[in-house]
Amino acid sequence: MRKQPGFSLIELAVVLIIVTLVLGGLLRPLSTEIERSNVVETDRQLKQIKEALLGYVAANRRLPCPAIESSAGKESFATGGSAANGNCSSFAGFLPAGTLGITPVDAAGFALDGWGTTSNRIRYAVYSGTINGVANPFTRTDGVRNATMASVASATRLLVVCAAVAAKSSPTCTGASLTDMAPFLVYSLGRNASSDTSGASANEGSNLNTDHVFVAASVNRTAGKEFDDQLSWESPHTVFSRMIAAGALP
Repeated sequence: MRKQPGFSLIELAVVLIIVTLVLGGLLRPLSTEIERSNVVETDRQLKQIKEALLGYVAANRRLPCPAIESSAGKESFATGGSAANGNCSSFAGFLPAGTLGITPVDAAGFALDGWGTTSNRIRYAVYSGTINGVANPFTRTDGVRNATMASVASATRLLVVCAAVAAKSSPTCTGASLTDMAPFLVYSLGRNASSDTSGASANEGSNLNTDHVFVAASVNRTAGKEFDDQLSWESPHTVFSRMIAAGALP
């Protein structure tokens, strides 16, 4: 009897292995390209947001408070807080996209980074403290003017950005201190934002608490040392410059 044409099981298995290898080789570069694109888009967003914040401080003589989960993307003052005293609900929270007029936003009013999930809402922190007898100098109207530029510029430290920390709650850097004079910063929790809420690593956990210490470091996918946050900040002198140009200082 003549043998029917077709493939044997061995031949089919070989074909499937080849197809799997080819697809795997194609998908890896595609995944890498998507991640690179999201990183670039997030970097673009953070730069745009910094410009919006500098425009806001020039127009309003103060920076906005961060938004909180229940504020629908608007800045949130604590009970009794206002622009007059700059007392925010939290000084490290979400970007107040609604207050700044930033678009696009999600259904709840929050700006998202390049990964675009609810866990990827863009974060924002602003210095809280007292300088030259003025509490909350950056979030209260004319706070910088009343504290004086000289006192702000010579403050012991504002927000601190480290290359690494020993623990999530550590107030000091174990790596280099990239700056200790950031009046505000904006940041993304990166691709692994969904796991960041548990503080997967000391460095990522440091960016989720409410102290004045943050971490900016190279991407690390090692278990227990994960890091892919993106941070951006400005010098107080840039804030001074924008306010002087707008007539809000000295």
